[in-house]
Amino acid sequence: MRTSLNIVFAQPHKLELRHEPIGDPAPDEILIKTRRTLISTGTELNALLQRYEPTSYQATWMKYPFYPGYSNIGEVLAVGRDITTFKPGDLAATRVNHRQFSNTTIDRAAVLPPALHGREEEAAFCAIACIVQNGIRAAEPTLGDVVAVVGLGLLGQLAVQYALVAGARYVVAIDPVQQRRNMALAYGATHAVSTIDEAKKLLAALTRDRLADTVYEITGLPHVLAPALGLCRKMGTLLLLGTSGNPSQQHLSADFVARGLKIISAHDATPPSPGTNRDYWSHPHMSELFLDLLATGRLRTKGLITHRFKPTEAQAAYDVLINDSPNTMGVIFEWPE
Repeated sequence: MRTSLNIVFAQPHKLELRHEPIGDPAPDEILIKTRRTLISTGTELNALLQRYEPTSYQATWMKYPFYPGYSNIGEVLAVGRDITTFKPGDLAATRVNHRQFSNTTIDRAAVLPPALHGREEEAAFCAIACIVQNGIRAAEPTLGDVVAVVGLGLLGQLAVQYALVAGARYVVAIDPVQQRRNMALAYGATHAVSTIDEAKKLLAALTRDRLADTVYEITGLPHVLAPALGLCRKMGTLLLLGTSGNPSQQHLSADFVARGLKIISAHDATPPSPGTNRDYWSHPHMSELFLDLLATGRLRTKGLITHRFKPTEAQAAYDVLINDSPNTMGVIFEWPE
């Protein structure tokens, strides 16, 4: 039987490398040999460091041992007898964890187009990019929107690009870290500032005091919600992308009701499965769109990668994310051929 090298959080603050057996795929599964995975910084550090309240949503599913990761590019080695859309030799974007081998269903999988062969590390952003894409859709963008993106980690950088693809007139990127602001500008943000107060003044100047049509709050920090609402125009929308580990500390702004604001949340569990003509944008369909936008240069991820590690260096990878956050963005695991 084949053995898989897997990254595991055995308990809070304890990472292990485990060699575990892996069998043949079930009839509705494909067997993946991983080539590249991307660390989902917020989710995985929350799990490793147990950064969440006992009553939070994370506490309901972050159980130990915890297998981190969900943004995987791998080669299809075998397919179950019921599989018709994948074949051995295909490269696939899947939700497989940081595992060398894994059997997985195809409800969240997509075949990599030939244009992305050899660009696996760029495509490894697929799952995270689909989380952002789902959030953009939930906000119902319109041509000419004024957008503010609060928090310029991985999701924020992708939100900047998606907002532009969706037709935003201005995208104001907000983060205290200069390197992240520079990155957002390089990827198309029209403006970048370090604080919400600066952003409010800038938005007022850009819009004759109307402010932002849509604000994407992507920090996950509970104290950011109320001031971020202050960036919305009257009857504007704030989208919460991601789940705070400390929801009891989140509060509305004092004028939330008086200004008729709307809060929308978007989560990876909400897209339809499968997609239909009426509700089309399932995980596979969003994955296909992201991969097409990446292949044609309308979305870019290569410059978001700051670090690469072997799986055997996993502890060092997470240490970098914990200890050098300002200089760290996309962290890729390069799996053995």
